[in-house]
Order: sequence, then structure tokens, then C-alpha cells
Amino acid sequence: MTINLFDDASWMSLRPLTFTRPVADLRIGILTIAEKWGKYLKADFGYVTQEYLTAKFAPLQTSLYINGAICPDDELLEAISALKSGEVLLAGDIVLAFNTSEFLTYQQAQHQLQPIQFHSRFLKITYPEHIFSNNPAEIRKDFELITKGRRSTSISSTNQLIGNDIFLEEGAKIECSVLNTTYGPIYVGKNAEIWEGSLIRGSFALCENSSIKMGAKIYSGTTIGPNSRAGGEINNSVIWGNSAKGHEGYLGNSVLGEWCNIGADTNNSNLKNNYAEVKLYDYQSRAMRNTQLQFCGLIMADHSKSGINTMFNTGTVVGVSANVFGAGLPPNHIPDFSWGGCDHFVPYQLDKMFETAEKVFARKSLPFDHIEKDILTKVFELTSAHRNH
Repeated sequence: MTINLFDDASWMSLRPLTFTRPVADLRIGILTIAEKWGKYLKADFGYVTQEYLTAKFAPLQTSLYINGAICPDDELLEAISALKSGEVLLAGDIVLAFNTSEFLTYQQAQHQLQPIQFHSRFLKITYPEHIFSNNPAEIRKDFELITKGRRSTSISSTNQLIGNDIFLEEGAKIECSVLNTTYGPIYVGKNAEIWEGSLIRGSFALCENSSIKMGAKIYSGTTIGPNSRAGGEINNSVIWGNSAKGHEGYLGNSVLGEWCNIGADTNNSNLKNNYAEVKLYDYQSRAMRNTQLQFCGLIMADHSKSGINTMFNTGTVVGVSANVFGAGLPPNHIPDFSWGGCDHFVPYQLDKMFETAEKVFARKSLPFDHIEKDILTKVFELTSAHRNH
């Protein structure tokens, strides 16, 4: 079976996280949205996304198209599996899925195919804060999906276990740590490692080839994606993968993209001093948008970095490939390809950014090829209006 996950208007509202990927490639829970659908439907998946992303995220030949901002559940699966050719599944004016032998955009499908209304509740990721807000529940769903009918590898007796809702994949290692699953499950991926002295409260996911450093304090609703390193204090946050927050410092109610690095003793605020609802920078309106959340921290897109002792204010959005350093609180929106701190930012030129990215990719034994460069070049062009240095 093959499916395509298509972007709808959520791709726009999820920027800057989606500048470098389709919506369905966002991680929430243990898996990306695309990986969830692939496992539920036992299907290969492709993407219908922005043209400049298709060299990396290509579509497949198929007749079944699913909204990439929708997380799967049993009722949705039943409704989508029942779709006949020429039908579109709708929830009001939201296109959930459609089945057609000809290529149609989701807008064309909405008006040209036979409508089937879906009346049950579902989860749609529309804004960046929806990722960490829904992460605890998605960890639980993914945990059941991944571990059903399987048996965990054994866990060392040096650990203190509270509850037993824990699953270790092959090669996972944990020593001398406290693991509490009474508030949610703990999943440790293949060849991942939790170092000595860590305190982990579920729900929590540590993905393949990642590690938690000694003495870390990890709270519920946190996901550390593959090939990453994390330490310090982390609460209800998602790190997509291939990123590092390896030192002391607090990260809370936040989302970090891929290829990010957080310097030692970097902290973010997730609660305003007056306890007011938090606003985030919105790329569509170029203004602040009220999240209606009291707790909201840092949204950081791919390839961005912070120097040691960086302080991020409540509700800060950092664009793609920003380099933030220096004393004081930087602004609540740090534009894509910016270099500097609270007093002054200058554009981070592509040639310099590419030099750094090549070194970062080499550390993971990956090539920083023309596909990656072409995507970042396009993002640099798309975001020029947001840089007012």
C-alpha cells in the first residue's frame, strides 16, 4: 500500500518549523506524523508539499491522499480505509483525505469529489505550540502502536523503577537512574542510552541512537528524537532529532527542530511574570499571535544555535539557521539567518552557514549535499522580508 501526505494551510501557520519540511515530517509523540500513518496503514508514504522541498520529500504513485497535519486514530483509519475512488473525507471545510486516480490538490478534491462527512473528534496540528501541548497523549498512542505484541529487552537492576510501563529496544542502556512510569510510559529506542543519575518521569521517549547525560531531570511529555543528546532540565518539550541540548539549563514547553545546538546554561522562560497568556510571532501576519496558553517557551527551527548562557524570553520564535549569543534577553522573534544577540543582529550569509552545516553533517557521517543547500537557499530567499537588520 502507498499513501501521500499532503500539506494544507497548516504548512503556513507552522512556520518556521515547516520551512525545511512537509507538515507530516514533524515529530510529535515518538514518531513523525508520516511514520505514524505508515505504521497504522502498513504503507509506504510520500509527500505532496512545496515545490522546493520535493527533491527531498517526494510524492509516490498512489490514489490515497491524507492530510499531513492530522494524527491518526482508529476512527479516522476506519473512515479513510472505507473511502472509495472519487470520494473526499471532510470535517466541515477541512479535507482529511481523498481517494482519486488523478492528481488533484486538496482544494480541487474538496470541490470535485463526492463529499463524505466525518463527525468524530480528531487531532490536527496547526500551530507550533500544538506539538508540545499534545505530545504527552501522542507518546502514549505511539507507545502502544510500537510495542503492541512485543517484549522489551531487560533493564539493569541498578535502576530504581516506579511502575513498569517501560520499553527498551535492542541495544538500549540505562544505569543507576530513577524511572517513573506512573504518569505515562517510557520508551527507549534502539542503541539509545540514559546515563547514570538521571531522573525520568513519563510520558517520555528517547529515540534511536540518542542519549541522556548524567544527572538529567526529564519531566512528562518530553521527546528526544533520534541521534540527539540531552541533559539538564527538560519539561514537556520535543526535539525533532540530530540536535543537542547537552548541558545544564532549562528547556520547557518548547519545540526544537533538526541540527540545533543549545549552549551550556541556556535557559528559556515558559511563564510570564504576570501569568498572562503567551503570544508567539506569526509568519503569516508578521505580528504576535495569542496562543491562549499560560505556559509556552521556545520554538526553534532547523540549524539554529545558541551560545552559552543565552536567555530566551517566554514565547520566543527562532527562525531557520539563526545564531544567538551574548548577554541579555534577545527579542521574541529572531528572524531566519540572523547572527547576533539582544543588542544587534546581522544577516547570517549562506556561504558561512554552509561551512558550519557541512561540519555538523560530517559529525553524523552524512553529506551536506546540493539538495540540502537548495532548500536552505530557497528558505533564505523566502525569509528576506523578515530580516530588518
